[in-house]
Amino acid sequence: MLARIVGFAKTSLLDWDGMVATTVYLQGCNLRCPFCHNPDLVSTTAEVDEVPWEMVEDYLRDNCDFLDGVVITGGEPTLNEDLPELIKKIRALGLKVKLDTNGTDPDVLEDLIRSKLLDFVAMDLKAPLDHQYSQMVGTEVDLEAIKRSIHLLMTSGIDHEFRTTVVPHYLSPADIERMAAFIGGAKKYALQQFKNDRTLDKRLSQVSPYSEGEMLGMAETARKYVRKVILRGI
Repeated sequence: MLARIVGFAKTSLLDWDGMVATTVYLQGCNLRCPFCHNPDLVSTTAEVDEVPWEMVEDYLRDNCDFLDGVVITGGEPTLNEDLPELIKKIRALGLKVKLDTNGTDPDVLEDLIRSKLLDFVAMDLKAPLDHQYSQMVGTEVDLEAIKRSIHLLMTSGIDHEFRTTVVPHYLSPADIERMAAFIGGAKKYALQQFKNDRTLDKRLSQVSPYSEGEMLGMAETARKYVRKVILRGI
């Protein structure tokens, strides 16, 4: 039995920088970030339409001449025990695979990397690595697991990025600098503009995003620590 696919974006130029990709969405997440932009995929019991693997497979096979790869996102994909099987089926079609993850399960991440099943990993870095992290994600988090995932990516040789959704009132410019310093020397850090139109906590619809100037300032500070910093969504 394959991981349950509950969303399928046929073509995206935004989910994997420089690549033409198909994005598949898996249901269920172990975090409860109030700013989550896929709130329908957080709970495993939410009623969402399932996409048969056969439909995805037919599309990938018919379009593999112009597609570069597939992005697997969620939810949190590493919660699915059948994730390796899904990746193997995608790779059997000659396509690369990018995984989006929150980094809470370094064991799964390590197994996937050692098995050479991944071409790119994007790991969300939610907050500074202290008590603020659990507050940010709405549940208790094992910080050592997050730190292990960070170290794993930075030492694995696999192409990767860290990324942070910059939410006003939750994250300050000083927080962003602390996070950039923690991943000092990392290949790439993406700062993502907060969008208030679709969030797990509806109250965030009243929160205005940081201005473009403020985002540019945070990116400039982060560049003191990380080799490449990019902004998304501004």
